[in-house]
Parts: sequence; C-alpha cells; structure tokens
Amino acid sequence: MELRDRLNSGLKAAMRDKDALRLGTLRLINAAIKDQDIALRPQSQTVGNAEITAILAKMVKQRLESARAYEEAGRLELAQQEQDEIKVIEEFLPRQLSETEVEAAVSGAISETGASSLRDMGRVMAVLKDRHPGQMDFGKVGPMVKARLA
Repeated sequence: MELRDRLNSGLKAAMRDKDALRLGTLRLINAAIKDQDIALRPQSQTVGNAEITAILAKMVKQRLESARAYEEAGRLELAQQEQDEIKVIEEFLPRQLSETEVEAAVSGAISETGASSLRDMGRVMAVLKDRHPGQMDFGKVGPMVKARLA
C-alpha cells in the first residue's frame, strides 16, 4: 500500500477512535505533504514515497529537538507530548537499521564505490541515501563514513 494511502487510512481510523493526539499528528503530516504538493504543482508533479519519508524523518528530528528543549526548560508535559507524536510518526517510517546493519551498509557502499579518501565521501553518502532512505540517521552515518575514509 502506498504511504499516502496508509496515512489516510490511519487518519480515518483516528477519527473513528476519537484519538485526539494521533488525529492531530496525522493532520500535521498531511498538511506538510500537501505543502510539498503545492510547491511541486508548477512542475505538474506530486510527492512520492521517498519525499514523504523525508518529510516524516524531518518531522521526527524537529520533535526530538523540541522535546530536548522542553526538558531543559523543565516542561516535561510538553516534552512527553512531543515524544508521543514521534511514536505516531515513526509508525509510518521504514524500520530503522541496527548499528551492525548500518556498519555493514557503510562497508558495502565504500567497497562498491571504491572509495579510498575523504574526497569520495559524497559518492558513498549518495549510495547510502539511495539504498536506505529513512532507515538511518545520516547525521550519525556521516562521521562514521568520514572515520573509515580518513
């Protein structure tokens, strides 16, 4: 099933179940997707699964930063709300790779591209992003690739 269809069916189920948190989060996701659709309208394109996955990953990252800020400010109830929204968003993201799977993917990408120096880091990261969109935190993978190529 398309990711957009899964989101819409989840939205309908949240309406039926009167789950306010889930409903609000799914509406925010749909609004972000619709914004991208509108931005792509001049090119007569719509947002695909890869772009939706990127939007969801960005939303999770934003909520993690907000939750951290709320915790530092002592607003634990708001931090918990952000954590709850993250759980809802992550239901629609692909499964995250474990640490060993990430290391194996990095090793495979390095050997496939024939990377030998830091100049080749861009090619390695491009391969990883193509193969594993939304399945790993590229902010953490970048330093790992850099360390392997140094």
